[in-house]
Amino acid sequence: MISEIRKEVSTKQEQIAKNARTLPTVSFTAMAYHIDLKWLYAAYKSVRHDGAVGIDGVTAEKYGENLKENLSDLESRMKSGRYKAPPVRRVYIPKSKTEKRPIGIPTFEDKVCQKAIQMVLDPLYEQDFYDFSYGFRMGKSQHMALDRIWNETMNMKGAYIIDLDISKYFDTIDHGLLREVLKKRVRDGVIIRMIGKWLNAGVMERGQKLFPKKGSPQGGVISPVLSNVYLHEVLDSWFIKQVRPRLAGKATMVRYADDATLIFENENDLKRVMEVLPKRLLKYGLKMNEQKTKVRRFFPPGNSGEKSDTFEFLGFTHYWGKSRKGNWVIKRKTESKRLSRSLKAVAVWCKKNRHLPIHVQQQKLNIKLRGHYNYYGITPNSKSLAFFWENVKKIWKKWLNRRSRNPHLNWDKFNMLLARYPLSRPKIYHSST
Repeated sequence: MISEIRKEVSTKQEQIAKNARTLPTVSFTAMAYHIDLKWLYAAYKSVRHDGAVGIDGVTAEKYGENLKENLSDLESRMKSGRYKAPPVRRVYIPKSKTEKRPIGIPTFEDKVCQKAIQMVLDPLYEQDFYDFSYGFRMGKSQHMALDRIWNETMNMKGAYIIDLDISKYFDTIDHGLLREVLKKRVRDGVIIRMIGKWLNAGVMERGQKLFPKKGSPQGGVISPVLSNVYLHEVLDSWFIKQVRPRLAGKATMVRYADDATLIFENENDLKRVMEVLPKRLLKYGLKMNEQKTKVRRFFPPGNSGEKSDTFEFLGFTHYWGKSRKGNWVIKRKTESKRLSRSLKAVAVWCKKNRHLPIHVQQQKLNIKLRGHYNYYGITPNSKSLAFFWENVKKIWKKWLNRRSRNPHLNWDKFNMLLARYPLSRPKIYHSST
């Protein structure tokens, strides 16, 4: 049943995409009619069923007990305008040693509703988005963005780089301007009204309901596509249509969500863009973080031995190094603060769970190790992977010794334990360039 429904939904999405390609400047007024009971069922099946609950405490399991009735009622409320978007439950997760990132957790029904609208918007905007935008898009990934930067910079044989940081991007998206940007392609009353309700729904924090005038809560199902649509207008289209035609040399950009790297062949071009970039962001209510935005001279050292800058993107530090053939190539290693953060998380887990059976700890640690390798396991990064593995062993040994007041697990005994309960060794998952 679900396969047939997904096929039917996919056919509708293909038609949306076809219309968007055929009419690239048209703002569509009739799109919500696609959202019927089958569409909502596909949305229900697509959202995570094990996620945190919203302010109503309703789980996916509870919502599914009367699924047909619930979805039918949801469709009626959405299309009639009776749907009331509940505030999201705000929680905070660590971003750095000193900062925390706010996350908004919608109710389960709201997740289904947002997913249904996202399923309409995705095929439409996929026809508009540029190929250098990789965040939250079907068939694109962080590793593809990393490879794009490698290829573009290597083809220029080095480049001048703007490592752009937008200050608190998700928290500062202007609601009014976002609606204006959306209306360039979508004028369907149901969809625009629903998005407006989510933007104005507010957040529940410590029992208090707040109504931010800006921002799109991270954690919402609809937030990724809305943030991409906004930055497509603010940054991507501006760079392609207005900036690049006026430059003297080659220039390109790679963006993953709000992480953007601008790459220039010519230093004067970079300087010209840096003069206008803050003004462009400010026009849309955004602000460039002047402390975190960096300008880099990223060229191979050459025979002079002149030191090149490095830069960070998506958790990797990019630097120049010699290949096996003796040529200068761009290499990447795990960013130091990401490495420290990952090891700290392992230490916190080991401390909290040190009294669990050894085999249970081993299984959980191996899941964490494989998750780390799956992302950071690219060809030039073997040293960082090995460093992570060695330090996870040290952390585990330390907290196993804290299971009792008298430490008894020296390295000989710990290595015997590892022989029985081995920790997953570093593995390269991505044969990166």
